[in-house]
Amino acid sequence: MLQVKELRKRFGDREAVSDISFTVNKGECFGLLGPNGAGKSTTISMISGLLSSDHGDVEIDGLSVKKNLMAVKKKMGVVPQEIALYPTLSAKENLYFWGRMYGLRGAMLKKRVDEVLEIVGLTDRAKERIDQYSGGMKRRINIGAALLHQPAYLIMDEPTVGIDPQSRNHILETVKELNKQGMTVIYTSHYMEEVEFLCERIAIMDHGKMIALGRKEELYQYLVGGTSIRVVTAGIHENWLAKLKEMANVQNIVVQEDTVILSTSNKQELIHQVIATAMDEKIEIQTLDIQELNLEAVFLHLTGRSLRD
Repeated sequence: MLQVKELRKRFGDREAVSDISFTVNKGECFGLLGPNGAGKSTTISMISGLLSSDHGDVEIDGLSVKKNLMAVKKKMGVVPQEIALYPTLSAKENLYFWGRMYGLRGAMLKKRVDEVLEIVGLTDRAKERIDQYSGGMKRRINIGAALLHQPAYLIMDEPTVGIDPQSRNHILETVKELNKQGMTVIYTSHYMEEVEFLCERIAIMDHGKMIALGRKEELYQYLVGGTSIRVVTAGIHENWLAKLKEMANVQNIVVQEDTVILSTSNKQELIHQVIATAMDEKIEIQTLDIQELNLEAVFLHLTGRSLRD
């Protein structure tokens, strides 16, 4: 088990992480979800020992990161947000280098390099230089480097940022398979669909704080009605907004420029009311979408802003 205990980190006057605590069970895929700047990468850096915390500690299988850093590092593989590869070396040469850093030698090193290339689907491109790879291929080798020593815990920080859909799908399926085989995964992202696809339990962070934690169905309970209606207009008038707030079917309302997002337990009746009052106030509705239970709706409900704001 991985235990995070009251982690805190400040950079100057800004508190990047504020008293974060959670546990990750062996064999679990745990998601850390939040917008850019929420504190996810700082939290991951403290868990992996790359950054010291101002307060609190992390334990992996009973070992403290602060007191037993080298022993802990042997148990984990870290996939950083930035590409940690030598661009003028080939993929295979990079893997051999990082394998040696993990203490692998001889036949075992060769075996693991070949196995990892197979896992990330780049055996046929192994001899090409990294600077000739696409962004998605670099990401896949970046993941491969973290798998060489067969870690019990795989920590992944935004591993699909800025890549093509094919590589993204390959990475997600690879993570799913590794977790199915028993590897514990901590996965951070601001793409809610990735976290929903991969993770059993999810923590939502915003402004350095954990604002929700649980299984998807538990997080959905924050949405009493279970449905959100997103209305995009040509311009919002205060009179119309006041009428929306007074409606009995509206359980939560978020306003973003010319967009209104309403949570409700009676979507059909609310849709009729929204359209009727918009016509009364001469509001031009450009689009109206119904959004069923999802993490974005939960996030909007908890923070009043979009996940990508």
